[in-house]
Amino acid sequence: MRKYTSKSKLRRQVFTEVARLAYEGGDLSRINDLPYKIIPGEIATYRESIFLERAIIGERLRLAMGLPFRPMDKHAQLADGVEESAVPEKYYEPPLINIIKFACNACPPKSIRVTDGCQGCLEHPCREVCPKDAISMVNGKSVIDPDKCIKCGRCVSACPYNAIIKQERPCAKACGMNAIRTDEYGRAEIDYDKCVSCGQCLVSCPFSAIVDKSQIFQTILAIKSDVPVYAAVAPAFVHQFGHLTSPEKLRAAMKALGFADMIEVAIGADLCTLQEAEDFLNEVPEKLPWMGTSCCPAWSVMAKKTFPEHADCISMALTPMVLTARLIKKQHPGCKVVFIGPCAAKKLEASRRSVRSDVDFVLTFEEVAGMFDAKELDFATLPEDERPVNESSADGRNFAVSGGVAQAVVNAAKQIAPDREIKVVSAQGLAECKKMLTLAKAGKYNGYLLEGMACPGGCVGGAGVIYEPAQAARAVAENAAAAPFQSAVDTQYGEYLDLLD
Repeated sequence: MRKYTSKSKLRRQVFTEVARLAYEGGDLSRINDLPYKIIPGEIATYRESIFLERAIIGERLRLAMGLPFRPMDKHAQLADGVEESAVPEKYYEPPLINIIKFACNACPPKSIRVTDGCQGCLEHPCREVCPKDAISMVNGKSVIDPDKCIKCGRCVSACPYNAIIKQERPCAKACGMNAIRTDEYGRAEIDYDKCVSCGQCLVSCPFSAIVDKSQIFQTILAIKSDVPVYAAVAPAFVHQFGHLTSPEKLRAAMKALGFADMIEVAIGADLCTLQEAEDFLNEVPEKLPWMGTSCCPAWSVMAKKTFPEHADCISMALTPMVLTARLIKKQHPGCKVVFIGPCAAKKLEASRRSVRSDVDFVLTFEEVAGMFDAKELDFATLPEDERPVNESSADGRNFAVSGGVAQAVVNAAKQIAPDREIKVVSAQGLAECKKMLTLAKAGKYNGYLLEGMACPGGCVGGAGVIYEPAQAARAVAENAAAAPFQSAVDTQYGEYLDLLD
């Protein structure tokens, strides 16, 4: 499991209780009792006050239902607005990523500190490497002048005793967009003009103060309606719900939740591959100096925000999520589609008015695990669905890992134009993606295909995963090896592309 801690446990309990509330229906004011169910007793377990713990859980419950925070300066019931949110439709009020201020630890900003481990050595390598002469010796120990220090970290690396440390607010360190700043009380604050909703800050916050809004409540209400609802499951799903959960067993589990059926989004990845391969062959370098992949929404939005003059270099191909949703709705008119994956930013992508996404709801693996708990599903006793799930290519399934998207496009392009050589560069994590784009802007990657992934390791490292990312990557590779086709060109889905525009 991915760093399963008390933070993970509380998140899971919140999702489970919200899912149970939706499945059971009835008096929704019961949400007022849920903080006492999740945090029972009289003695605090996680913080200094059990009242604070319950207050934080209350806000998490509201966000999990798509509701906004309650105002901090006046009384408001936990259930305020719940009836309005009880609709079988997308219920989303921005922003997606939120900071519960009274849960934030007000961690200090980035600093370089000399600890008691300093030995006052003769060599003074820390002082020698400092480019700003910020380090001096006082009473035989190194001392850093904070007014001169530029926090480059050279002294940290140079100290033979590891006596100099760099401390940084974890959420800010994880943010590749430098979107985390400090408010007047020292608490974390998000600059939404910079934020691309990758969710890495909420994964990194040790105090679980950062939360994304969920559509789990409305999804279940849609499932309970008369409209068939289909689960479109991202390629990173392998082992997210347990080692023994085969694709066929997962389909059976999805049906037990009330979904009409489960479809692999790797099919949409194959369609995206074909579209991007054709676009690259037709446009680079004649029309565009280079082309960036389109499937990661956080990377795509970051590239267009940060390098607007090169926005047209990011592929216009529809993402696997959108292509899969359109294919499902083509085959099942009038249905609803729920994308289930590892990504927080997909929630934002599905809500954009500029793109007809055909995605009605987006849930993470973590949120769906709460639905399984609410229904008390036992995977060990659950029979496998008789119909095979896997119809996609190995390349489509490998979209879940860093490097997989570019490789899929290259493999398809080679089959379409065998004599064409395609150079590739890839980056994972938004900070590295920005460096890659800076070099592309400087002309270093002319003629290249650029793959950007906002999360370390690719989608398997997304904010909504359960399974440890490195192990998940190996599981994805095993699933890809079992695919009936190697390349997107070999599948039957190419004929659908013109119908899905």
